[in-house]
Amino acid sequence: MRIIPIASESLGVRSLAVYVETGKRGVLIDPGAALGPKRYGLPPAKAELEALDEARLRIQSYARKADIVTISHYHYDHHTPFFKGIYESSSEEYAREIYTGKLLLIKHPKENINFSQRKRAWAFLKNAGPIAEGIEYADGRFFDFGDVIMEFSPAVPHGSEGSRLGFVLMVMVDDGTRRLIHASDTQFLNKASTEWIIKQVPDLIIGDGPPTYLEGYRVRNAWKEGLGNLNRIIRETGAEIILDHHLIRDKRYPKFFEELETEPLTFARFLKREDKPLEAYRKELHKIEKGEDAKVPFELR
Repeated sequence: MRIIPIASESLGVRSLAVYVETGKRGVLIDPGAALGPKRYGLPPAKAELEALDEARLRIQSYARKADIVTISHYHYDHHTPFFKGIYESSSEEYAREIYTGKLLLIKHPKENINFSQRKRAWAFLKNAGPIAEGIEYADGRFFDFGDVIMEFSPAVPHGSEGSRLGFVLMVMVDDGTRRLIHASDTQFLNKASTEWIIKQVPDLIIGDGPPTYLEGYRVRNAWKEGLGNLNRIIRETGAEIILDHHLIRDKRYPKFFEELETEPLTFARFLKREDKPLEAYRKELHKIEKGEDAKVPFELR
């Protein structure tokens, strides 16, 4: 199994897109990337817009190789919509290239879904339905493709129990040599996702981590609960861990890593690159653009 992280916060954008190559088959997981329209009251910095353009090129490149595309939920940083979006780097042309002729294994558009994502799912299916090779609602289902098996979790909360952000799917990919779980936006904050991950006994887990940057504002106890659930998963599975996405929007994420029983990688570190959590340092990036004195813990081109 070859695992290629494509886009994420440690690579400068909001995403958790991954390409998995198993023999002659390619699986593209959550092919979307976006930027937060506002952070610290500021729009994206120039460096973020450049990173988004680069992420888009990578997504399109791996989409051309893929046979299967999976979508865990309908937020725009997890799938590419069929409209032109500046902060999503999206267009109808990009979307058609990703989904045409592909088998789409996707979150159910009507069950265990909030109103916002239901509308987005309707728009997606209206456009993707006529061009996809096939569409399967994957919630809680198992697929055997001969050289690789894929199992999807039931819909689990996007974050804590009762989250207003709806539900997501996790996916397990097993080619007989390695067992990967892509945990999408569970945030490791709910019991259902923790139990399902442990039951699968994965070798590698790719997940988003708790949104600790929102603690005290939109979420409570994210640090403590996310840390507890992740350490339990590490103890009971022994899996390698890649954490990125929500957690990396918090400048304190290196401290969170230190408190885990096994230190995880980010997408950037997996690729042997330097972490570039651009959104977390948006204030500093805007100052640098203006020629003001500001420092960031990574190199800028």
